[in-house]
Amino acid sequence: MATADEEEGKVVMVRIGSYGGKARVLLVGEESAAEETMLLWGFQQPTLSKPNAFVSQSSLQLRLDACGHSLSILQSPSSLGTPGVTGAVMWDSGVVLAKFLEHAVDSGMLLLQGKKVVELGSGCGLVGCVAALLGGQVILTDMPDRLRLLKKNVEANLKHGNVRGSATVMELLWGDDPDQELIEQKPDYVLGSDVVYSEEAVADLVATLLQLCGSETTIFLSGELRNDAILEYFLEVAMKSFTVGRVDQTQWHPDYCSSRVVLYVLVKK
Repeated sequence: MATADEEEGKVVMVRIGSYGGKARVLLVGEESAAEETMLLWGFQQPTLSKPNAFVSQSSLQLRLDACGHSLSILQSPSSLGTPGVTGAVMWDSGVVLAKFLEHAVDSGMLLLQGKKVVELGSGCGLVGCVAALLGGQVILTDMPDRLRLLKKNVEANLKHGNVRGSATVMELLWGDDPDQELIEQKPDYVLGSDVVYSEEAVADLVATLLQLCGSETTIFLSGELRNDAILEYFLEVAMKSFTVGRVDQTQWHPDYCSSRVVLYVLVKK
């Protein structure tokens, strides 16, 4: 559910779903998705800022402090040479989303304790691990060939006894029918970082979001600003079925902001 809070011209600030902060809602219309991408590239100028500011993709490990824990995320830099494989290393969008969740919970804008959380395209698993540390009952999903590294990171970072939530790893191919465990009880939250990367994957991604999400599900998607045409296409497709709002960087973790990253919150119409 999206609740209007204020309106200034065509900029509408709303509270979307279970997120207590405000987001700039994207208004449905022929030009809306195009205007959004033009605004992002014109205002944030992503190509002028440093890529991978928070990660070292050449390293076998990424270390990050979150939720009072020192996380060590294993990476596979050699896999980057395989076409289409991006989930074997961390990207800034994953770090931004993970630290946003921590900041939102700490500031009372978000409650993950005891909530069912599904992460799409989990990759190395940082976001799902942080969601579990924040109390979520998390299911991290990815394609079959990505699960080995994902399981390693979940086991390595969540094996200690003071984890507030839980985490399990499950195969999920976008566009296919999800396992009943994913949809029998609809998730309270669906998370994804860097999941909008090709026009071919957009239809399957949106189809999976529609299958997973109920009327009470809140979605958070972060992404690297690489290709305006792909993002515009995703927004056009998503806005047919979802209310989409952009979370302003003033609401992110203050130490983890990047003009190369965008963060959206979505709910089913």
